[in-house]
Amino acid sequence: MGGAVRDELLGREPGVKDWVVVGGTAEELLKRGYRQVGRTFPVFLHPETNEEYALARTERKTGPGHRGFAVQAGAEVSLEEDLARRDLTVNAMAKDGEGRLIDPFGGQRDLSDRILRHVGEAFREDPLRVFRLARFAAELEGFSVHETTVSLIRNMAGSLTELPAERVWAEFRKALAAPAPQRFVDVLQAGDCLGHWFPELEGVRLDSRPDNVRARYGALGWVLRESGIQSLSDRLKVPNDHAGLALAVARHGRVLADWRTVEPDRLFAAAKAVGAFRNVPLSRRVFQLVGVLVESPFDELERLVSRVAADVHAGLYLREGLSGPALGRRVERERIDRLATLREQDPN
Repeated sequence: MGGAVRDELLGREPGVKDWVVVGGTAEELLKRGYRQVGRTFPVFLHPETNEEYALARTERKTGPGHRGFAVQAGAEVSLEEDLARRDLTVNAMAKDGEGRLIDPFGGQRDLSDRILRHVGEAFREDPLRVFRLARFAAELEGFSVHETTVSLIRNMAGSLTELPAERVWAEFRKALAAPAPQRFVDVLQAGDCLGHWFPELEGVRLDSRPDNVRARYGALGWVLRESGIQSLSDRLKVPNDHAGLALAVARHGRVLADWRTVEPDRLFAAAKAVGAFRNVPLSRRVFQLVGVLVESPFDELERLVSRVAADVHAGLYLREGLSGPALGRRVERERIDRLATLREQDPN
């Protein structure tokens, strides 16, 4: 069903396979040892393979958001009725037990033409599908969104406010992991759908050079600066490790990028702020990401800061009777001096 069939036709390794049961009932599946999961949809786990089997179902919009649906499932629902509720034609295909393709909405043709097209008007009932569409555009390289679908999501822009931030972030996170994350922004911009959730991304290009989701989100800190990335992170309820990296890059990235020429006290303050003397894993991520963004390796800066931390520490000044804030100020002053000295000695 759905994505597994799409990926197989694209020559990609299919993800988790899911199955639809036509002409069956929940009672029959339970008698055969299937385990029901969730309360919203009639989905069951196979007793041996743990693969998902869902009863063919239809949905009727009953309330706002992506959860406001009444589900009808049972032996009377046909496979075509089930496929008609899918979002995109390329996700509305199935194969029967003999491996024959079932494609009532032209998904194979759209797959061949590299087109993302909505199945029907039911698409507009779930606003989350706007972000799923944009995410699929990021994942499926070379695919374009059909003009009728662009028009449809443009008319759905107002309903996006109904969605919970966690679901919007989940789709954005998947887009950031995709080969072409910029397509997520392009599709939303074409459909006038950036406004409520992603206003900061208007006219911004997502950087695909970092090799993981956290770093790609962190790179937005470089572009949006502190106020922009703070607003975006708060609105989407972005996880702390992602938001923290982006904020560190926004606040201190440019000083770190100029580490060879910037004043020693400013360099020390930036390195300290990103955790170079207390949270080395965070500082390493910041150094490495800034290095990618300015296309210059930051191994030398990491070694320099590590050397300063090892050479100058509180234990050296305890015998002078210093403690508390006075000790802290002395260590910082000595570290700044040591940083300046070691940087001047650097052959590069």
